[in-house]
Amino acid sequence: MATTQDVLLPDIGDFSDVEVIEVLVQPGDRVGFDQSLITLESDKASMEIPSPFAGEVVSVAVAVGDRVSQGDPVLALVPQDQLAEVASPVMTEIPETQAAETTAAVEETALPRPAPEPPPEAPAPKPGEAERRQAPIPTRPQDLTRTKHKPHASPAVRRFARELGVDLTLVEGSGPKQRILKTNVQDYVKQTLTRGTAKTTDTGLPLQLPATPEIDYAKFGAVEQVPLTNIQKISGRHLHRSWLSAPHVTQHEAADITELEGFRKSQQEAADREGIRLTLLPILMKVVAKALEQFPNLKASLTGDGEHLVLKHFTHLGIVVDTPKGLVVPVIRDVDKKGLHMLARELTEMGTKAREGKLLPGDMQGGCFTISSLGGIGGTAFTPIINTPETAILGLSRSEIRPVWNGNEFTPRLMLPVSLSYDHRIVDGAEAVRFTNRLRELLEDIRNLLL
Repeated sequence: MATTQDVLLPDIGDFSDVEVIEVLVQPGDRVGFDQSLITLESDKASMEIPSPFAGEVVSVAVAVGDRVSQGDPVLALVPQDQLAEVASPVMTEIPETQAAETTAAVEETALPRPAPEPPPEAPAPKPGEAERRQAPIPTRPQDLTRTKHKPHASPAVRRFARELGVDLTLVEGSGPKQRILKTNVQDYVKQTLTRGTAKTTDTGLPLQLPATPEIDYAKFGAVEQVPLTNIQKISGRHLHRSWLSAPHVTQHEAADITELEGFRKSQQEAADREGIRLTLLPILMKVVAKALEQFPNLKASLTGDGEHLVLKHFTHLGIVVDTPKGLVVPVIRDVDKKGLHMLARELTEMGTKAREGKLLPGDMQGGCFTISSLGGIGGTAFTPIINTPETAILGLSRSEIRPVWNGNEFTPRLMLPVSLSYDHRIVDGAEAVRFTNRLRELLEDIRNLLL
């Protein structure tokens, strides 16, 4: 008799309780090695979980909407090598009734996972609790004074609120003794986004952001409403929070990469022999890593309370990748310690995983500086949004031939526009200009990388 084997959720990084958004197989399906079984969605991106071996699906242990962690059972399979035994001629001679009983026995033993206990019945809400949950967001100074109290919340909830930039003194708790729960913080954020955010300034007065008015566009012509992808929703909230929380300043520069492009082309033949496509981006990553050694504030981060600066003694660079479902930022680690060919190979691998939706959460963690390249599309300059809690992001636009005065005449030179957005709380304008100047010096003569 064939035996089943459980497929458990593999290591998905420092994440747990990740939501299942799609189940790609069902009992009776034949799957091959590395075939996708389910799709998960974390706070960073969606990912597909592949099968570790080939076989036939006996039972599925998860459903859409479930939350799973590493080691949880996903489904049960009959391995491929045992399927041949089940389909042997001897088995075909078993009477139909006995075959049905055997199949039932296999299905009963396929998934030994016990049924989950029903959740405890929620206690009845206390008088006035429903009103507290629906209380309007304070928008007047007297409302803020009334709600200013020492918040009663666990360390995990406080950390969660800090990450979202929520003042817990403005949040009403629905737990025992008005304890603030994670759901209370989430409800507060939803209300601020839909009704307009009310935050206090240093003077204690509210900073009111008016809500976007609802417009019936159908009055003006035919319309169609298309839902955003999950990645667009997640990245949109993150970009909005980054833009509001970090005072952005953008410094523009242009570097003469005429000689650099000649060097890149001269190395392409050697890269081709190793099956590598050598673009400008790996070279620029090495240049950025070198410049960050001299300007460590550009890869630092503020602590949650804004009182300290975390200096990082590593150089992991995030690279923005355009995918059919939206932008994602995989991280290339230890750029300062790797050669051009290795960086080019990792960029290709990460780009492929990103476009196929196979990035794991760990692939997008630990970055200290981000590069966003639009050179393949066009443009002359732009203002990239900082990927907080990072301090800066470098934007690349399309290089073009421009006339440059050399002291005697104008000569055609290949110029690369770069745009550095930085958090003005950490980096001032003078330091930002010195950083872009150093980038330009390195790009215009990469022999400086050896110094």
